[in-house]
Amino acid sequence: MATDATPLVLTVEQAAQRLGIGRTLMYALIASGEVESVPIGRLRRIPVECLTEYVNRLREQNTQLPAAA
Repeated sequence: MATDATPLVLTVEQAAQRLGIGRTLMYALIASGEVESVPIGRLRRIPVECLTEYVNRLREQNTQLPAAA
């Protein structure tokens, strides 16, 4: 049985590092609901695909902005 070393969920700190932002901003994104997180017992974790979804939403918003003249 092969094991995949890629984690399914990340800590807040790991997620912030993956996005290249600070921990405080990551907590703010979670609190606002912009990035989804899940409770695992008493822990708060961010599924890796939620980071991808967040970045994809940012990219879509960026392409929908009118071009500057």
